[in-house]
Amino acid sequence: MRYAMAIDTRKCVGCSDCVVACQTENNVPIGYCRDWVVEATTGTYPELQMELRSERCNHCSDAPCVRCCPTGASHQEEGGTVLVDPQECIGCKACIVSCPYDARYVHPEGYVDKCTFCIHRVRAGESPACVAVCPTHCLYFGDTDDPNSKISRLLARRKWKRLIPEAGTDPNIYYLL
Repeated sequence: MRYAMAIDTRKCVGCSDCVVACQTENNVPIGYCRDWVVEATTGTYPELQMELRSERCNHCSDAPCVRCCPTGASHQEEGGTVLVDPQECIGCKACIVSCPYDARYVHPEGYVDKCTFCIHRVRAGESPACVAVCPTHCLYFGDTDDPNSKISRLLARRKWKRLIPEAGTDPNIYYLL
């Protein structure tokens, strides 16, 4: 089993409902977020392209945050989800520095926090909160090891990209083009 998320950049309108759903579902303190929306413009005038994309922890298969954590607080669970155990985290910030996606923050209580793919919801048979509330249905979540899953079928038939592939982290967030 390998959990992953795909974001359809042709359908995302940048509404940030995913951000609010995550903050609400996970009791994220005001002023902090586990996911965010990026507006990226590429090209040269007058040939410009704009892309809106929801970003978060990439739950990397080769996660540098897990390798550098001195206490084991950052770890991978079944399905590859990268999690942080707040009771084990000493707040040293090594994981923050090692993450090429800038996906972690120090919670006001002193531990490092980040997206969990709402693993508590997934274990209960539900979608992550961001996926459940997306009004344009541009977020897809599932098991890429299952060739019949919706996410596997999407990745097989659509062009996609991953952010910062040169980092060698083997991220599990895909952006459908």
